[in-house]
Amino acid sequence: MSTTKIEQVRLGTQGPLVGVQGLGCMGMSEFYGDTDETAARETLEAALEGGVTLFDTADVYGRGANEEFLAPFFGAHRDEITLATKFAIERTDDPQYRGVRNDPAYIRRAVDASLSRLKTEVIDLYYMHRRDPGVPLAESVGAMAELVAAGKVRHLGLSEVTGPELREAHAVHPIAALQSEWSLFSRDVERSAVGAAAELGVALVPYSPLGRGFLTGAFADATKDLSQSDFRQYQPRFTGDNARNNAALLEPVRKIAEAHDATLGQVALAWVQQQSRVHGLPVVPIPGTRKASRLRENLGATRLTLTDEELALLEPIAGQVAGDRYPDMSSTSAAREV
Repeated sequence: MSTTKIEQVRLGTQGPLVGVQGLGCMGMSEFYGDTDETAARETLEAALEGGVTLFDTADVYGRGANEEFLAPFFGAHRDEITLATKFAIERTDDPQYRGVRNDPAYIRRAVDASLSRLKTEVIDLYYMHRRDPGVPLAESVGAMAELVAAGKVRHLGLSEVTGPELREAHAVHPIAALQSEWSLFSRDVERSAVGAAAELGVALVPYSPLGRGFLTGAFADATKDLSQSDFRQYQPRFTGDNARNNAALLEPVRKIAEAHDATLGQVALAWVQQQSRVHGLPVVPIPGTRKASRLRENLGATRLTLTDEELALLEPIAGQVAGDRYPDMSSTSAAREV
């Protein structure tokens, strides 16, 4: 099936040139219920055919299984893609434990383990997945910079950091991209991080730009609609009265979608894409999906332009959302904003 390729944009002032929409691969291994590996591989190929070149994973997804699953696809298309992975979230045999590690020794072990699982000699974009305030940021970014000097990593990224933290890190080594949650439901990244990124020439890579699927209108009764293996059943925005409140907030999204003969998800993604113009910086959202049909629908959002009036209609939504992004917000930038 022939697909019109999406446009490209550069991550950071000297970072890689990538499609204006990337692909989050987390759900291909866990978190969103059972997976179909054949369908997931078809989705990867459809993404590349459509001009997606930024593929995002992390060592924590599936406890390394996601990196291993993606390795054959990356190997077959290594010169065509930008491979992004992350370190910092530590999991053990205890399913309830999830710690954050930023110390240099851990970073050095983590990158070698990811390189081995990915079967590649270099990672194009290496993110610190979460910040441990107990480790000096300069120390962590300094260790990441050593990986660039060693040829193991090409570009550095951070995830869920504040504006001041981004400036501090960028002074140690250029940061190409900041990955944080950003959507019609989640806009705390705009408090300081977006402005700092625009000032420094750092690209924003929004994860969960569809509010973990809520913004597609697929969850009339989120608690009922989710399987026991879907982590969203534990997310505050998907439960009880919060879910019912948040579903009602989709009415203006639905109205705009009807006007453009588009889906709710396309309107939500178009809003994220247009924040590039609003805030003056590159924005490359990474919606996750395991279906080629959904992938093509998401790419359609790159050709949808919302009017200023429509943007104004969507503006109040985030301030009315019920429930936090996570049950525990302590490791996010929002918890450290002043």
